[in-house]
Amino acid sequence: MAYRDHTKVVKVGNVLIGGGNPIAIQSMTNTRTEDVNATVQQILRLEEAGCEIIRSTVPNERAAKAIAKIRSQIHIPLVADIHFDYKMAIAAIENGADAIRINPGNIGSEERIDAVVSCAKEHGTPIRVGVNSGSLEKNLVEKYGGVTPEGLVESALDKVHMVERAGFDQIVISIKSSDVLTAVKAHELLAQKTDYPLHVGITEAGTVYGGNIKSAIGLGIILYEGIGDTIRVSLSGDPVEEVRTARQILRDLKLRTGGVEVTSCPTCGRTRIDLIGLANQVEKMVEKYPYNIKVAVMGCAVNGPGEAKEADIGIAGGDGEGLLIKKGQIVRKVPEDELLSVLKDELDHWQS
Repeated sequence: MAYRDHTKVVKVGNVLIGGGNPIAIQSMTNTRTEDVNATVQQILRLEEAGCEIIRSTVPNERAAKAIAKIRSQIHIPLVADIHFDYKMAIAAIENGADAIRINPGNIGSEERIDAVVSCAKEHGTPIRVGVNSGSLEKNLVEKYGGVTPEGLVESALDKVHMVERAGFDQIVISIKSSDVLTAVKAHELLAQKTDYPLHVGITEAGTVYGGNIKSAIGLGIILYEGIGDTIRVSLSGDPVEEVRTARQILRDLKLRTGGVEVTSCPTCGRTRIDLIGLANQVEKMVEKYPYNIKVAVMGCAVNGPGEAKEADIGIAGGDGEGLLIKKGQIVRKVPEDELLSVLKDELDHWQS
């Protein structure tokens, strides 16, 4: 069963979340939001990489006012991230945020929650209710004997009920843990208890290296089980890397199509070219092409054609020369230093 096919549809800007709509890729800026130019430039880079929803922190009034200026210069929905001050949530909404992310438990009294929800209703602004394992309430830690999936789910649903009691149901739920197995189990439990769309991710996953591995494992399991309507890969690094990884995860799970897939061999003693460098160059080069095709980068002319037979097009290095391959068939030989440019020329004139 694909839970995501049966979740409610929530509209964030021009993106429909839930109800079987395409899983949206999210990221978060790491600039100071009040630095409008720096934030806009980073978001434009993220858009180019394939980001579809962006979140920015709003810790103060200057950041809240910057939302309107930022939003007017970008092309994807902007979510305001609020931590404790309910006034910042209201200010962000009034300055045009396409959605807000809050933990209602951190906002304060019921009156403050009502004030935020009332403003959201007036402006038609969805609310993402977010709960993290690092901030799980003490009573739930004691009840379950630690930070557990069951505790996270109870906390999340309790916060959702706070918003519902204020008369609002345009809600997306985010429930995150830095522990892969805790995150997986929590999402499995939550998907059975609610039909609100879920934003999924492994929070504080780590560096580009470690975080990518944790995210690929955790998100791979969750998404494969039919859970998740939007995703973010959380990395300590350039947020563009988050988007690239998210796209790859969705493509490898056949949940998204489009974009060139690159395969490359692990190299061996027969390799006589800088295969690793070449593969990295190819991977970067093909990002701009929309084709739903597979490109192979092989290290030798001995097994290259056979290994590349499942690819639409490929190149294989030799000793001073290389091969251009299509569907496993050698098309032509080219000098080694022309392999990349020949491949680019083929892709520039590609006809599906």
